[in-house]
Amino acid sequence: MGGISINDFSQSPSLPVSQSPPAPSLPVSQSPSLPLLPVSQSPSLPLLPVSQSPSLPLLPPLPLLPLLPPLPLLPVSVIMFPIIYSDTFLDHETGSFHPESPQRLEAIVKALKTVSWSDRLQWQHPTNLSERDPLPHIKNHHTNDYIKRVEAIAANGGGFLDGDTVVSPRSYEAALLAVNAWLDGVDTVLETHKPAFVLSRPPGHHAVEKTGMGFCLFSNAAIAAHYALQCTGVKRVAILDWDVHHGNGTQAIVENNPNIAYCSLHQFPAYPGTGRASETGKYNNVLNIPLEPGSHFKNYQLAFSEQVIPFLEGFQGDLLIVSAGYDANQADPLASIKLHPNDYGLFTQQLLTITSGVLFGLEGGYDLSALSESVVATIQACL
Repeated sequence: MGGISINDFSQSPSLPVSQSPPAPSLPVSQSPSLPLLPVSQSPSLPLLPVSQSPSLPLLPPLPLLPLLPPLPLLPVSVIMFPIIYSDTFLDHETGSFHPESPQRLEAIVKALKTVSWSDRLQWQHPTNLSERDPLPHIKNHHTNDYIKRVEAIAANGGGFLDGDTVVSPRSYEAALLAVNAWLDGVDTVLETHKPAFVLSRPPGHHAVEKTGMGFCLFSNAAIAAHYALQCTGVKRVAILDWDVHHGNGTQAIVENNPNIAYCSLHQFPAYPGTGRASETGKYNNVLNIPLEPGSHFKNYQLAFSEQVIPFLEGFQGDLLIVSAGYDANQADPLASIKLHPNDYGLFTQQLLTITSGVLFGLEGGYDLSALSESVVATIQACL
């Protein structure tokens, strides 16, 4: 049977559509009616770079504004720490082998002037005796006969109040100026609501109404506390005594005043033999915490957390005075407690959680290195 093969179609005389004579097709790019040129060669819409456009001439560049000088840096407020000190305190001369010597202050001052933050210490001289007479404040708490006795011993070339307590020719003047320094400390803390430190000697917390004892002449902390009660806005004052020896003189002078609280941590038994836990004051305003020889930081830390801090918080004083003795250091020759200088910085931090209005005043501490390092640690905790 005959038919048409596929080959017959491939040989057909008919032309493909693309070659049809009535409607020849050219590639778009070759079309005679609509020639396409690259945009850049278009005769009807020539494109020029913007910089050569005749219709949009370029404006001249804007002049550069002059650079303004940098704003001056505002000064950063640096909190200064007041230290009340005078070289007059070195004139209380106790003899070559006495532990309470002028070298104590010299060691502290040297240490403070070499620390990296020494520029934050504000050294202040106590109010001169000619500008403020401290005797009226001293006479409120010491008998006139005792005050005259100290003055007379000094005027006659020096002597002893007892076997340990020396009065040198200039001790009376130094002791008067020390009281002024503590009063200045009260004024400073009440004004700034920030801590301050009184670096003075002779110390005072053993001095009782009728006599000095235990290296002490006038009861600086007790006098300062009563003075503070006369200041505007102060109704209650607390005293913390962390000297290793009980502050028998301070306690005796303040315990009958319901507006003053006294707290002491001290080695017991030890000099002067007072400070039993049963001694609580007329108004339960006294807290004594006797510690056994060999006690260390953990014993103190427990006492602080469970007794000292609650007692001070409960009293709600408007000012806290610290009788800052540093003879509870392990290196100290006059006691057997095993604290270290940095421990006092930790104690200070805890006190600052109660109030920033803390006045520190030097009492004991007789190993020069441990003493100076402890004062440094105390002050550094306040910065």
